[in-house]
Amino acid sequence: MLALLILAAIADLLLAVLLIAVSGFIFGGHEGMGGDPSAVLVWSAGLLACVATPIAGFVLRAYRKPGIGLLIAIVPPVGALVATFWPFHPY
Repeated sequence: MLALLILAAIADLLLAVLLIAVSGFIFGGHEGMGGDPSAVLVWSAGLLACVATPIAGFVLRAYRKPGIGLLIAIVPPVGALVATFWPFHPY
């Protein structure tokens, strides 16, 4: 179970790196505060979730609940996959 939790933490942190790397293209290049406030809020909440869920997973493992910790740790990658493949038609 520890190996799966470590893999989930790596996936979460890689997703956080991707969010940071792409944010300049989404919110207008060098002027990082030029985005819509609601979009910046949702983006920041997603970044916070990517960082906080692996920490919560390891804390729950320390409290002898590794299954729940693993489920919490895989929420951001699974959520990203669902959001990626969700049928979205803007037209």
